[in-house]
Amino acid sequence: MVDDEQNILSALRRLLRSEGYRIFTANSGAEGIEILKKDAVDVVISDQRMPGMAGVDFLRAAKDIQPDCVRIVLSGYTELQAVTSAINDGAIYKFLCKPWDDAHLKANIAEAFERRHMANENRRLTEELQAKNAQLQVLLAERSDQVQIRSEALSVFHEVLDALPVGVIGIDAEGLIAFCNDTAIAQLPGYPIGLGQRADATLPADLLGNAPQTVVADTRLYITRAPLGRQSTSRGHLLALFTADTFRTTEGG
Repeated sequence: MVDDEQNILSALRRLLRSEGYRIFTANSGAEGIEILKKDAVDVVISDQRMPGMAGVDFLRAAKDIQPDCVRIVLSGYTELQAVTSAINDGAIYKFLCKPWDDAHLKANIAEAFERRHMANENRRLTEELQAKNAQLQVLLAERSDQVQIRSEALSVFHEVLDALPVGVIGIDAEGLIAFCNDTAIAQLPGYPIGLGQRADATLPADLLGNAPQTVVADTRLYITRAPLGRQSTSRGHLLALFTADTFRTTEGG
């Protein structure tokens, strides 16, 4: 609280003693500025007409030193015009008149503290949100790197599958074709194999039963079957198709 009249400061201190505030007092704007440079303050109350520095000039300086403090002018009604510009540019939150009504003044000061509390809470939430957002960006970057690595690994996996002399077909738990390499497509001419198609509507019936072999386009195919999910969350089964040439090529190599 800043006022050049000591009796005003004493009266305000008595009025607010029971409110639990930590109160600093100064008899001039210059003294008030020194306090603001040393101590964190939530609410500043200042007289307008003081020697050396007017209240609005002091409160503008207070805004520069501690931008978040709530600034109030407590002065005579005749001073209202002098502080209007400061109110308009945000240097002053409220203008309260002398002589004051005790209950009205206490209510306005409590409101000022609530305003400061809300500003602090908004800042805390904003900083927390920014921190969470920064963490999310790091996590997304890490996930992006992981996705890139997995994508590259998957591309290599598909290249390896297509290079195998063995036909490989994966069928998921719903009976849909999940993957199929080039060798399997070549081994099953006349069967329009496509990912996502129903296996029982696309593949030869012998492949879906328990037959160990079948003949397609005059070529005998030997069939092995294995369940998916031994080392992954995939469900379904895997078909591997061999020809007699496959065994001869393997043995010859």
